[in-house]
Amino acid sequence: MFLAKDFIETAENLIFAVVADGTEQGKVLCFLRYVQQKKVATHAANQLLIQHHADYLHYSPVLDAQLHAVPVERIIKHHQPKQRLQAIQQIEQPDAVDRDFIALCQLLQVNGLDLSHCGVTGSLLIGVQQASSDIDLVCYNADVFQHCRAIVRELIARDVLQELSNEDWQQSYQRRDCELSFADYVWHERRKFNKAVINGRKFDLNLINPSSAPASRYQKCGAITVQCRVLDDTEAFAYPAELIIDHPQIHSAVSFTATYTGQAVNGELIEIAGVVEQDAHGVKRIVVGSSREAHCEYIKVIRCLT
Repeated sequence: MFLAKDFIETAENLIFAVVADGTEQGKVLCFLRYVQQKKVATHAANQLLIQHHADYLHYSPVLDAQLHAVPVERIIKHHQPKQRLQAIQQIEQPDAVDRDFIALCQLLQVNGLDLSHCGVTGSLLIGVQQASSDIDLVCYNADVFQHCRAIVRELIARDVLQELSNEDWQQSYQRRDCELSFADYVWHERRKFNKAVINGRKFDLNLINPSSAPASRYQKCGAITVQCRVLDDTEAFAYPAELIIDHPQIHSAVSFTATYTGQAVNGELIEIAGVVEQDAHGVKRIVVGSSREAHCEYIKVIRCLT
C-alpha cells in the first residue's frame, strides 16, 4: 500500500514524494523531490520532467489537477517511513541527524508515545540528510498524533524541548512562501505544537490517516474568498487537512499544503481564499493548495476564542 509521505524511486534515480494514498490508473500520485539524491525545487522538478521524463507528468481526473505520477511497475524501491524509523535505531554509527532523531524517539517513548504507529519522512527516509537537516516525524494514528502533540507541549513547558527561535521561524516562513504576513504565520504556528527543537535541530510532526474509502472526483469551479466559522476541526491535522465550515453552499475547507494544517479550531471565525470544487453529488469544498505553493490561497483566523 502506497501512503502519502512515502517516497518512491525509479531506475532514473528520481525520487518522488507520494501525495495520495493508493493508486490511480495503475500509477502512484506523487511529486518529484530528489534527483541523483539531490533535492530539487518545484519549478526545477516540473521543468526536468517536461524536458526529459514527460511520461511522469499526469492529469488526475479525481483531483482535477496536474501533478506527477509513476506507474507501479516502474518503481524500483518503495521507501516506507515506519520501516525507516526502525532501521535508523539499529544504525551502528549514526550521524548527528540520526542521533538527534534517535534521541527524539526515545524521549517521546519514555513519555508514553506508542512508536509502532510512527515513521520518519523527508531526507532521513532516504538517507540523504545533511548536517542542517530537519526531522520529519509521521504518525499514522490520530490519537497517537494528538498524544505526541501533548507530549511536545509539555516538554516545551519543562524546557526539555525548545520552541523555535526567531531565526527558525524566519527560515520556516521563507521556505513556506505563504500569503500570510510573518506575524500571522508565527501566531498560527506557535499554537499548533507540531514543531519544536531538540539539540538545536527543528522537527515537525505530521499526521497521515490512511483511508480505505475510494476518493471522490472533484471538478474545479473557480476562486473564492469567504469568512465563516469552524464547525468541526476533527480532521484539521490530517492529510489533506479538513475543516467543516458554517457556510450555506460550501461544506468544508481542505488544505493540501502543510502551512494550513491545524490552522483553526471549533468556533473560530476564519477567512479562506482558495478554489471551489464540487463532487458528483454536488457537495462543494474550498481547496487551499490547488498548487504546491498555494499562491493567493490561505486560511487565517479572524477572531479566535481566547
